[in-house]
Amino acid sequence: MKKRISMKGIIIALFLFIPVLICANDPYDGYGDDSCTDIVVGKLASVDGSVITSHTGCGPDCRLRVVKGQTYEKGAEAPVYWGLLEVDKPIDEYGEIIGTIPQVEKTYTYIRSAYSHVNEHQLAIGESTMSQRDPLKTDRKRGKQIMTVEMAQIFALQRCKTSRDAVQVIASLIEKYGFLPSTGPGSEALCIADPNEAWIMEMFSVGPHWDPKSGELGAIWAAQRVPDDHVAMVPNWSTIKEIDLSKPDEFMTSKNYMQVAIDYGWYDPKGSMPFIWQKAYSPYPREWAVSRLWRFYSQVAPNLREWPKKELDAHYKNYDAYHQYLEDVTDYPFSVKPEKKMSVQDVIAFQRQIYEGTIYDMTQDFDWYVPDGKGGMKKSPLATPFPTKDMRELLDITYRRMVSRGGYGMVAQCRSWLPDPIGCVYWYYCDNQYISTYVPIYTGVQDIHPAYQEYDPNAFSETSARWGIDFVDNLLYLKWQEAIQDVKDVRDPLQEQFFKDLTEMDQKAKAVYEKDPEKARKILTEFTHQRMEESFQMFKKLRSTLITKYTNNKQRL
Repeated sequence: MKKRISMKGIIIALFLFIPVLICANDPYDGYGDDSCTDIVVGKLASVDGSVITSHTGCGPDCRLRVVKGQTYEKGAEAPVYWGLLEVDKPIDEYGEIIGTIPQVEKTYTYIRSAYSHVNEHQLAIGESTMSQRDPLKTDRKRGKQIMTVEMAQIFALQRCKTSRDAVQVIASLIEKYGFLPSTGPGSEALCIADPNEAWIMEMFSVGPHWDPKSGELGAIWAAQRVPDDHVAMVPNWSTIKEIDLSKPDEFMTSKNYMQVAIDYGWYDPKGSMPFIWQKAYSPYPREWAVSRLWRFYSQVAPNLREWPKKELDAHYKNYDAYHQYLEDVTDYPFSVKPEKKMSVQDVIAFQRQIYEGTIYDMTQDFDWYVPDGKGGMKKSPLATPFPTKDMRELLDITYRRMVSRGGYGMVAQCRSWLPDPIGCVYWYYCDNQYISTYVPIYTGVQDIHPAYQEYDPNAFSETSARWGIDFVDNLLYLKWQEAIQDVKDVRDPLQEQFFKDLTEMDQKAKAVYEKDPEKARKILTEFTHQRMEESFQMFKKLRSTLITKYTNNKQRL
């Protein structure tokens, strides 16, 4: 049955499509660098007492490599690089040197990628690009700032053992050398954790006219501690609100944190309203931020308040945009005490969110429904929560920003009751987290499995883990609704086994570590490599399964 398209329908479609074309060139419209969702779990809010931070939708360079700590002579300089995010260079190259800073005497070992996340002392950092007001924006061509957030993360991982120290080191770097956005003109948030506490740090630029010789600070920043019994989520948007500097254990800021807003007229200190950081420096909210805030807080604290009703309780309700809720980001808390304590598995489940059963569910678009042969309609087996741009254009599907997005990412689990090399587990995925396994990487490992060190987006490789997962991801489009179950049938048991194996390895490695730390690191490395290999081989086998079951030779062409 073919749909009849009227001229009126074509005209309406054109008017709807033109804004998409315009917005597609803006990386902060929901099509570009709004990919990162960070979740933080305090030690009293987690099921096992660990502190958790996380990061999804990371930069292009998903290759992992262990960078060993080193010692340096007094007076040495550390290079500041531009291009850390990019994957189109040899794995041991960092990019273009755009400046230097004084080197420290000793650096710590960390695991490097586009956004480096963890070091040997259980310091873990997640990143989320945010939006900022136009006058604050700057870039390499217009400004003299040199400190990107990914470079600041590396310096913190090399120099710090605690999240509080990391906030202070990063603050000193962006203040002195200027905060330089690297994924467009956006601001940045960092979710920084150690085995005892977690902080959310937000940083904004100070515009293109800043000069390091001026004596003025090269960034505006604020940091707030996540209460131990709370969870928090950062959806590419500022979440810090009122700041109370009389509580230094809960808040840290730059000296100019309020003054810049006053100077630009974004806040009137003589008025009756308190200073709200989020309102002062963020522009108008975007749906891709509000939707994630709604999904997270309505799930972890459903009884905290009456949340907007966005569940899809009737077919095609997602078409009725006129009646959808347009709540503000300020309606959502900085953090909340969850009604049920969260585990690593819970964080992974949220990272895989596709908004199933809500108005944001792209598989519920009318155009996915076909006649069922009984006078009704049924969802096509081709319906996917990840319609490509071409598919969206063909079927006229409204794009919705999901939590699950692709790229690479992680959940970092910091555990105070274990020695540092064993205590932090870096649960890493690559490609689409909805498809990928999360492999456990102890941060005491000596090196990374070769398959997870290799990725060239311009050349398929049989020996690359990222390409192996992406191959399966592409085959799913042959018959998504059925094929995704084939993936889950083998991936989920393997994932569950990884968690079971970890419990046994914790105890074994701890016993060895007390007698021989180096031998323990070797055991941890072998354990990690084995799990990476099992995941890699599983996806290779899935390729054969999916192409055999869903080849177009069986699709009644």
